[in-house]
Amino acid sequence: MRLLKFVVLALAALLLPANCEAAVDGVGGNGFARTSGTRFVADRKPLYLNGFNAYWMMYLASDNSTRDKVATAFQEATKSGMNIARTWAFSDGGGRALQTSPGVYNEDMFKGLDFVISEARKNRVYLILSLANNWKDFGGRNQYVQWARNSGQNLTNDDEFFTNSVTKAYYKNHIKAVLTRTNTITGVAYSDDPNIFAWELMNEPRCQSDPSGKSLQGWVREMAAYVKSIDSNHMLEVGLEGFYGQSVPGKQQINPGGLLAGTDFISNNQVLQVDFATIHMYPEQWMPNASEGEQAAFVDRWVQVHIQDSNTILKKPIILGEFGKSSKSPGYSLGKRDSYFGRLYDAIYTSASSGGSCAGGLFWQLFARGMDNFSDGYEVVLEQSPSTASIIAQQSRKMSSLT
Repeated sequence: MRLLKFVVLALAALLLPANCEAAVDGVGGNGFARTSGTRFVADRKPLYLNGFNAYWMMYLASDNSTRDKVATAFQEATKSGMNIARTWAFSDGGGRALQTSPGVYNEDMFKGLDFVISEARKNRVYLILSLANNWKDFGGRNQYVQWARNSGQNLTNDDEFFTNSVTKAYYKNHIKAVLTRTNTITGVAYSDDPNIFAWELMNEPRCQSDPSGKSLQGWVREMAAYVKSIDSNHMLEVGLEGFYGQSVPGKQQINPGGLLAGTDFISNNQVLQVDFATIHMYPEQWMPNASEGEQAAFVDRWVQVHIQDSNTILKKPIILGEFGKSSKSPGYSLGKRDSYFGRLYDAIYTSASSGGSCAGGLFWQLFARGMDNFSDGYEVVLEQSPSTASIIAQQSRKMSSLT
């Protein structure tokens, strides 16, 4: 999700409800999550996922005055049976950065990430940790390109992040810094922590200056191999929205508006070290002039085509990595949001229950109370939205029943 600009602004733990324990075997235990064909497994048991995005967690956890928001969010999530969260393990340059300059880190911010991981473990929630941003929010590849320019590189386009030797070296250094860190709270190295579900190369990578997809494909190959050379314990995914490229003729027609993003859902996910696929869905942003009915039809097709391709071509699991309904979109109502969540949850469960490749979904995005300054319209505050919380909890129960 491309975040909107925002204004910058107790510890307890609850066990997962009993009816969802089977879905998170391995969390807090010795078993790392793995893939087995098109399924996820942990400790040799099937693993199904229902969860949320919360990009803000490290940021708020790095300040003692707001750290309780992280603990509260995890506690509320477990009440609804959720067992996975996705958040940022990056913040490059600018205010309250994790990486203040290439290879230089703010220890207070890193301790915030330590806290996020420790709270996830207390609440038996897996984490997907994203290592960089395609967008300028929290620095992103734009910041890496600027750092390279500052070092004397003549770069004219942010897309050169994917091909320039200096930016790639900076990014690899960040990978190494995160993956080899030892948590100051748990004493466990990140690379040895089974509570981390997977690493994500980048949030929503795009390279539109090279619609052939070669630049990004080369970057995925290089960085995926580098991640696994440091950490072979954890799974890896790319962070893709799901746009098709040129590897399968005709697939590009499925993209919204025929968009060529320089990514390729098929070839990017076929890289050996990539363990599972992801898609995101923002029809109101991708197709702003389409009717609600047209957007709904697009979403249905987007989900089913990608599940089918994961079943038959990739032969790897897939998760719906981001989806939501914005209160700022025309005609929004809470009922429409609940219906949208339910529709996507049904698609996930239908695939999972029939042995298909879709094993879970993570909505965008979970907030704790008192985070109005971070609002982008998509936030869900479970305590304030009992109908949405009920739909989420029902999905957790259904997915747990499959184990």
